[in-house]
Amino acid sequence: MPQAELTIGMYRIVAEVAATQEDRMRGLMQRKSMPPSRGMLFVFTEQQRHCMWMKNTLLPLSVAFMDESGRILNVEDMQPQTEDSHCAARPARFALEMNLGWFREKGLSAGTKVGGIDRLAVQVR
Repeated sequence: MPQAELTIGMYRIVAEVAATQEDRMRGLMQRKSMPPSRGMLFVFTEQQRHCMWMKNTLLPLSVAFMDESGRILNVEDMQPQTEDSHCAARPARFALEMNLGWFREKGLSAGTKVGGIDRLAVQVR
């Protein structure tokens, strides 16, 4: 998957970009670890109330759902290998998965702007 550099305040993130249906469906499944300040950015074809789950995902993760401008709508914590739905509070265009607790540890929550979203030259399929 292609990578993109994102920023949230003083924090830099290198995110794999899941912009195809196949990549969005696979996500971080079967991975055993993810380095700090790394993540996966899901780019959806439409802005709507998207939901995520953790089937076949081995890592505990936090997901930030974002609107089309990159503003965080809500952050959800997700436990590995569960089928619970974790949904955007309002229509979202992006979701950023990071290691569990990353957003909370950095004091980042709803309303925070994620930089770099506007620079993505991603063909969404």
